[in-house]
Amino acid sequence: MAKAKVSARTGAARSARKAPKRKPRGALAAICALLVTSGLLRLAVGASEAIAREGDTAPKPQLEAALAADAAKARPAADQPAPRVVAEADIKPLLEALDAREARLRKRESAIDVRMQALAVAEEEIERKMQALAEAETSLKQTLALARTAASDDVDKLTDVYANMKPKQAAALFEEMDPQFAAGFLGRMRPDAAAAIMAGMTPQSAYLVSVILAGRNADVPKE
Repeated sequence: MAKAKVSARTGAARSARKAPKRKPRGALAAICALLVTSGLLRLAVGASEAIAREGDTAPKPQLEAALAADAAKARPAADQPAPRVVAEADIKPLLEALDAREARLRKRESAIDVRMQALAVAEEEIERKMQALAEAETSLKQTLALARTAASDDVDKLTDVYANMKPKQAAALFEEMDPQFAAGFLGRMRPDAAAAIMAGMTPQSAYLVSVILAGRNADVPKE
């Protein structure tokens, strides 16, 4: 019976060696997953290296400009000065000063206008007075001319009266006249009439009249 048990064990062992060994399916799936992950990692590393190589070949100035632009965009708004808000209370004194200055200018312009109007009225008054003075001067000249003409006419008429008188009568009158006055009449007479009158005068009176007449003729310019 013991030999039978040994034979049975030996047969079972042989059967076990002859049967094929089976591997577990879970280990195979794990190995496949590892292979796929390794391939994906290699592809990612290759793509990163390619992108890095392309980045190295890009121009540095353009790259720096792009980086600076990105940095400027990414800079926080706190770095930039905030716009200053001017309150109405801050500009109120300035507005009041401007209004006061404008009021002063308007007042000054009004005063200037009043002065200009006054000057215009004064100029018109002065012009009117100047015109009146010119008219008065013209009238005065005409009056003086008439007076001189009338006086000259009267003297001429009186001289003719003395010249037509008898020499003795005229000589008696000229003796009583002032020598200057008598010389004036004698100077206007005809030479023969004046000589006849002077012949009837006293020698002293005739001499004085002769001296005055000679002095008047001496003042006349000679050519």
